[in-house]
Amino acid sequence: MSKKIVVAITGASGAAYARRLLQCMAAAGVEIHIVISGNGRQLIIDELALSQPTPEGLVGPEAARAITLHAYDNVGAPPASGSFLTDGMVICPCSSNTMANVAAGAASNLITRAAAVHLKEARRLVLLTREMPVSQIDIKNMLRVSEAGGLICPASPGFYMRPKSVEDLVDFVAGKLCDLLGVVHSLNTRWEPSLRSGKEDERG
Repeated sequence: MSKKIVVAITGASGAAYARRLLQCMAAAGVEIHIVISGNGRQLIIDELALSQPTPEGLVGPEAARAITLHAYDNVGAPPASGSFLTDGMVICPCSSNTMANVAAGAASNLITRAAAVHLKEARRLVLLTREMPVSQIDIKNMLRVSEAGGLICPASPGFYMRPKSVEDLVDFVAGKLCDLLGVVHSLNTRWEPSLRSGKEDERG
């Protein structure tokens, strides 16, 4: 049975992470339910140079068949109900404003409502935060989400894979998200001891 995952896209910079994640999920046969905020739509237009942030534009017509797009303001859509069984939800990228609303339980739109559902049903909820630096308010909100059962996953790519391009860095983050959501992928994100040069770090 294929996995069913909700993907929310908000206005924090990082549209490339969302697109790569969606591509990997579609390739793995995941049933994807997308919700895009107003700022998230503008983010996709600005950062991915798409005239319309449609599933077809994000992943192509073939992969888009696995995607259902839900209106941001439709709190009556299936992901707003606990009876809509899913294997998890990820907000990628997650703005500080969205995180604050999730932390406060303010379910005024489909993204925050679906997030509240995942917390109350004890399902996997992952927030890909990207802001830097973060204020004490953000840190406290991260703690509140974590204490409620969510996972805070900062967009912090590792460099031990010796990335050679921006795409490599994006793949690292997308691969981490896939791991957290139990989605099989073939991205090159696994640490292997053989990657070490054999010479110990002498910096102390």
